[in-house]
Amino acid sequence: MLEANIYITLKKTVSDPQGLAIKHALHSIHYDEVDKIRVGKIITLKLNIKSKDKAKERIGKMCSKLLANPIVEDYRVKIKGA
Repeated sequence: MLEANIYITLKKTVSDPQGLAIKHALHSIHYDEVDKIRVGKIITLKLNIKSKDKAKERIGKMCSKLLANPIVEDYRVKIKGA
């Protein structure tokens, strides 16, 4: 069994309103050293697949079809296990 972490972030060219809101909130409580925040998400999957190459291929399809929006998001995958 393999475990995969999928890190999904907005593309650098896409505005991040959630990041801006967090930055303003931190500034309001005097964390003025914060210059920029980008918010993303992590999805963890456990897969009944033995091959890392096969897992990477399947995860790529999952991301392009459902887990990530390829128009505004980038993703990277880290696979742990045999």
